[in-house]
Amino acid sequence: MQGCKSKCRVAALVTISIWIGLAALYDLVKPISNGCIMTYMYPQYIPIASPANISSSKYGLYLYHEGWKKIDFNERLKKINGVPVLFIPGNGGSYKQVRSLAAESNRAYQGGPLERTFYQEASLNLKEGRVEIDTAGFGLPNQYISMLDWFAVDLEGEHSAMDGRILEEHTEYVVYAIHRILDQYKDSHDARAREGASVSGNLPKSVILVGHSMGGFVARAAIVHPHLRKSSVETVLTLSSPHQSPPVALQPSLGQYYARVNQEWRKGYEVQTSRTGRYVSDPPLSRIVVVSISGGIHDYQVRTKLESLAGIVPPSHGFLISSTAMKNVWLSMEHQVILWCNQLVVQVSHTLLSLMDPETGQPFYDTQKRLAVFTKMLHSAIPQSFNWFRQSLLPQQATPDSIKDGKEVTGSHWHTVSACPSNVHWTNDGLERDLYIQTTTVTVLAMDGRRRWLDIEKLGSNGQRHFILVTNLAPCSGIRLHLWPEKGKSATDLPGSKGILEVTQKMMHIPSGPAPRQIEPGSQTEQAPPSAVFLLAAGDMRGFRFLTISVAPSPAVSGKPPPAASMAVGQFFSPKDGELEFSPKLLLLSAHSPKDVTLNEDHPLALNMSFTISSGLLPVKLSVKTTGCGIKKSALPIEEAGDVEQSRLCKLRCFPPVALAWDATSGLHIFPNLYSEIIVVDSSPALWSSTRGSEKTSILLLVFLLLYYSEIAGFSIAVVFFALMRQAHAWELDSPIPSMLSAVESNLRFPLPFLFLVITPLFIASFISFLTSQSFPPFVSFFLVSIVCYLFANGSIILLILAFQLVFYVAAVIHVFIKTRWQLSEENFCFVFLHWFFNLSSVFLSFKVVRVLRAQLLQVTALVAITLVCFVHPALGLFILLLYHALSCHITLSCHAQSKELFDSRNEGYEMAEQFVRRHSDGSNQHPMLDESCSSTPDSTRSFGETQLEMFHHQHGLLMLHFLATLMFVPSLVAWLQRMGMSQSFPWFVDSALCIGVIFHGICDSKPEFNFFLFPFLGIPGLEVKLSFAYLLAGYYSYLSALALAPYQAFYAMAAIGFISLAFRIIQRQYRKKGEAYFRTRKHSHRQ
Repeated sequence: MQGCKSKCRVAALVTISIWIGLAALYDLVKPISNGCIMTYMYPQYIPIASPANISSSKYGLYLYHEGWKKIDFNERLKKINGVPVLFIPGNGGSYKQVRSLAAESNRAYQGGPLERTFYQEASLNLKEGRVEIDTAGFGLPNQYISMLDWFAVDLEGEHSAMDGRILEEHTEYVVYAIHRILDQYKDSHDARAREGASVSGNLPKSVILVGHSMGGFVARAAIVHPHLRKSSVETVLTLSSPHQSPPVALQPSLGQYYARVNQEWRKGYEVQTSRTGRYVSDPPLSRIVVVSISGGIHDYQVRTKLESLAGIVPPSHGFLISSTAMKNVWLSMEHQVILWCNQLVVQVSHTLLSLMDPETGQPFYDTQKRLAVFTKMLHSAIPQSFNWFRQSLLPQQATPDSIKDGKEVTGSHWHTVSACPSNVHWTNDGLERDLYIQTTTVTVLAMDGRRRWLDIEKLGSNGQRHFILVTNLAPCSGIRLHLWPEKGKSATDLPGSKGILEVTQKMMHIPSGPAPRQIEPGSQTEQAPPSAVFLLAAGDMRGFRFLTISVAPSPAVSGKPPPAASMAVGQFFSPKDGELEFSPKLLLLSAHSPKDVTLNEDHPLALNMSFTISSGLLPVKLSVKTTGCGIKKSALPIEEAGDVEQSRLCKLRCFPPVALAWDATSGLHIFPNLYSEIIVVDSSPALWSSTRGSEKTSILLLVFLLLYYSEIAGFSIAVVFFALMRQAHAWELDSPIPSMLSAVESNLRFPLPFLFLVITPLFIASFISFLTSQSFPPFVSFFLVSIVCYLFANGSIILLILAFQLVFYVAAVIHVFIKTRWQLSEENFCFVFLHWFFNLSSVFLSFKVVRVLRAQLLQVTALVAITLVCFVHPALGLFILLLYHALSCHITLSCHAQSKELFDSRNEGYEMAEQFVRRHSDGSNQHPMLDESCSSTPDSTRSFGETQLEMFHHQHGLLMLHFLATLMFVPSLVAWLQRMGMSQSFPWFVDSALCIGVIFHGICDSKPEFNFFLFPFLGIPGLEVKLSFAYLLAGYYSYLSALALAPYQAFYAMAAIGFISLAFRIIQRQYRKKGEAYFRTRKHSHRQ
């Protein structure tokens, strides 16, 4: 019964793992509609020659030129006088990917700044030390001063995300390219001066770096490179770049290089002090501004969590923004699309052009001014927080007494209260009679030229309610809003000490879908989607009595009024009334069938929906259906006015809903025209570094695998370590060694093994967070998703085990069949040829050199593998180790299959099995481990076969562990093969050292009786440290490394076991020479 349960458990786990993998693959290959517009250009690439004393034949540097006419490259280089921008491509990228950004930058410079709107702009309020920096009054330029000269480095399309050595070489060349660009401006300036041409402007002192994918990290690595000139880079913009850790965190040297660069950046923002604590100098990176732009949920290659600058760049010098929250973009896009998506490229181009100081023509020297430009140009005014309803959107609380001449006075600080400019001002005389609203909800159905008065004390419940307005009318030109201390017709009607505060420019722009097409002039169409949201918190209205909404009169169109497509809806509401919290039970049930939530007609305009479960598996599909819209009677017969007609009338009268979603990593996501949409935000609720705010978000199944694949990789190694622990423990207890499949299944049994191996590391991680004062991740999500990842890792390992077992069993059966059956048909031509081939092989194997090599197979394997690891590539050395394990598995399993066949036939018994081994080895020591295993004298043929099976199980476990280790170096091997024929360098020392430790583990522990650690701990009799305990610690370490998104650190555990194994083999040999036993051996029941 227990065997049936275990088989069912394994089958269920494998089935679920396969289903998750297939579902993720389907999500990956299905097309995605991102809404991006293609960017077009006429590119030309001008090579920048290197000085004669510098060899740069491997990489290249180019200047981009936009235009279809052929030009003289040398003359173009002489005329460069703009601001240099260097584009760094990412993993496998091309320098030609600069074309979209460069072409749009050229168009933006010629066309001038974007058309100004009067929506609220995002402001930057930072506190640096004790000084509060307010950039609210900092304006954007009315015209562009300098153009951008775009350069790009040609990195030969190398895969920098797979190998640390390549990443370091790219960094070194980018440092050279920065210096070469600055020198080129000086050379061009001198050339123009020699020719007598006009020379104007200042030479650039710094280069703006724009990096895509790994190019963004290369840009940051170049800044902390010791050879980079001081102040040669001050601004960095990255597009879908991983900053926290490598996207493929498998190679140890790559992970260490990342950690070293990030540590340099953390130190770079620290004030330099002496040993006594005295101030020495400003932080080395105090002038560096970094902005990271992520592609959002559709970027499957680099997740937003990796693109965050948290813990690397302080908020006073940079920020992360998702493309879904970028002003004028509002789209999520794939990893490569972010380079040509016109909406994003245009906004980035105008942002970079806005960085120029009108006085110098170069980027602002002041760090906060540059950061303010990025904030105003990229951020929308909508707060990046779930608690925005409770936040005051005004700079400070304004009261009538603090306002004078349109300005707010608070102590020694003056904050300009933005009013509509005079060129778009329409006077009060243009307004018709006033309307006095008596209900908490106000609706504007057309541009009627009226002013609506709302009593704040009456409708706002004496300052207890907030006010929200959603409209498709443009601020200033279509609608204006004012706060009044008392009723009047204009500001001149009130005493001078009591002013009117205009809050029109507090309207926040939101994306709107395409306006509905007008069927005929004057016809009633669907409402145009809302383009702005306006929010006043209760504190913002304190001290004022009235709020007025003034709507401009509608202009005449061909003698007829325009269609009633203009609309505004406002409401006083309490945030608590709009809070909806969905229970875990409701969400789980809704996965089977949709659940309806019916709202009353007077429901709050702003609904704050919280999802209390976020396992990283459940996306939320939100479908909004209009059922009333205030239309209680449609004036149509019941049989004619069905649901379709009612829905049509509702769409004519109601705004399409807009969803605002937030996540703790990338902030704001906006979904316009929401009638049926899957709400997905890029969250990471189960990562060790996650904050509690991330537990109320959900992600797709594919994103689950892509976000947590580093955890799954580390968990897979932990699963194999735990299985090896089970095997070593069985050997230490003088019990048969279980198979890898049985060991993995045993570790999944509930409660003891599962709780001990799966839950305990999670509590250890929480305890470490407590000791290091880190924020605790969401408890439920962290545990739940970690367990799901661990189970998926178990399912993947089981599939791998079954695949290897199938291959080995098939090979063993074929081997035994050929060795035992070919003599029966020697007259057959095929078998005669096979006999001739075996005889020829025996002659070759009888050579002395071959016999010596076969006698020392372990030593030869170790020598060849270590040589390849140190001088060629670590993966090749690990491949040699895998071949050794595979050969050992094949020989032991073949012995087992042969002995089992002989035992079943009961004809020749153990002698025939021994004869098979002699014939297989052909009188030579083909495999030392096999000879020692088969040379024992068991009591029966069955004990001999079981011994060989145990040897196979042991070798199979080592094969699985080292196969995973080899897979972790495969990406680096692919990148190395791509560079074949170019200048090669030796592998990094850390990679070679760790792989040598792995090889020692495979060689020194190739036999189960080689179990080291069977020695008294600290000399205490009876207290022994065993190999099973070492595997347990290694599994825990791999588990915690996976939680930290650093699966490459599992190599440290493998190498540590390998080096300790080598040390104990040496100690063992020394004690054998003395005739002593340093550790006790196992008295196996199959060895007598």
